Amino acid sequence: MIFRLVDHAWDKEIDSGLAADHSAVRIVCPFIKRRTAARLLAHGRPETLQVITRFDLDDFSAGVSDILALRSLLEHGGRIRGLRNLHAKLYVFGQSRAIVTSANLTEAAMAHNHELGVVAEGKDLVDPCLSYFDRLWGRSGEDLNLARLESWEAKVTKHQAEGARADPASRLGDEGADGGLLAVAPRGEPWSGDAEQSFVKLFGEGDNRAFWTMPVFTEVDRSGSHRACTYPKGKRPRKAQDGAIMFMGRMVQEPNDILIYGRAIALAHMPQRDDATPADIARRSWKKDWPHYVRVHHAEFVDGTLANGVSLNALMEALESDAFRVTQEHARRGEGNTNPRHAYRQQPQVELSREGFAWMSAALDRAFAEHGKLSPEILAKLDWPSLASEHPASSSAGTPGG
Repeated sequence: MIFRLVDHAWDKEIDSGLAADHSAVRIVCPFIKRRTAARLLAHGRPETLQVITRFDLDDFSAGVSDILALRSLLEHGGRIRGLRNLHAKLYVFGQSRAIVTSANLTEAAMAHNHELGVVAEGKDLVDPCLSYFDRLWGRSGEDLNLARLESWEAKVTKHQAEGARADPASRLGDEGADGGLLAVAPRGEPWSGDAEQSFVKLFGEGDNRAFWTMPVFTEVDRSGSHRACTYPKGKRPRKAQDGAIMFMGRMVQEPNDILIYGRAIALAHMPQRDDATPADIARRSWKKDWPHYVRVHHAEFVDGTLANGVSLNALMEALESDAFRVTQEHARRGEGNTNPRHAYRQQPQVELSREGFAWMSAALDRAFAEHGKLSPEILAKLDWPSLASEHPASSSAGTPGG
């Protein structure tokens, strides 16, 4: 009988358990991401794969858990059931090894976070875990099927494309079974360390800089950055993929800088769906020259003025060539531009390195802690998109927003 306390590197523990026995894998886990689902299948298709997770569609919309992860598990013969208010995490490999931990199946939890738990081996320890799993499985409703999953995917994508507003009325609901668990499980939060891409999207132009005293709400209303990042005519934004984090930055003057005032999650650009409509251009006339979108959802913004945001100059001073992906790659190769201040000239966006993403996320979190976030009630005054039809809340000419 073995009982080990573990507080990090859960990816290695999961790999070790699968290598020891992946004939029967049983999982209890609220949040499952695509890359970690692939890890479960790397040792081959289990004869038995049973998964109990959450079916809260708002978690999928926020990117805390992935519909694509569940699809992959289904396609490899997995049986998946959903339970409301699930918070427990349990991984059982065959009949001889079990993991009880605080770690979800996300890259952040598996490889980066401090997550405490135990690895247990031996019948006396594993049998109670199997009994617990079987009891929970019996309370978790029917098996998920592909048709049901695809209906969720369509609903979630539409919700994201319409901005995934923060007010309770816009929530999609939980499709899991009511197994009698107490409603104490925390809702999943976006902005995890699992984002594979992150960008600073620049709003304004060199000859169209705002003052530091501009209210953030005024800039959000002017730019429409609660709903989309805009790109110039003839240059479709193909780089940002689903789930990329977009940090919104406004060019300012006296002194010149770019101040990051918010962030959101991207949807990969889709022609026609993500092009400015006549109604969009009527509301913001500059969109005739900036008609292409990367739609965003779950946007959040600093409650204050642009001066309360995060300085891009400070990021570049702190990290130098490690601030952006391209300058970091050039520095490692020993050729090309390594000056971060030259990396975004004449560009509507710049991709952050992993280090840049971590620095910017922490700095913006501090700004939120100090100044707060624009409330759902304030954000409700903005013109939120509708895929069926656009109904702008009010007219606003504004200045160029690319």
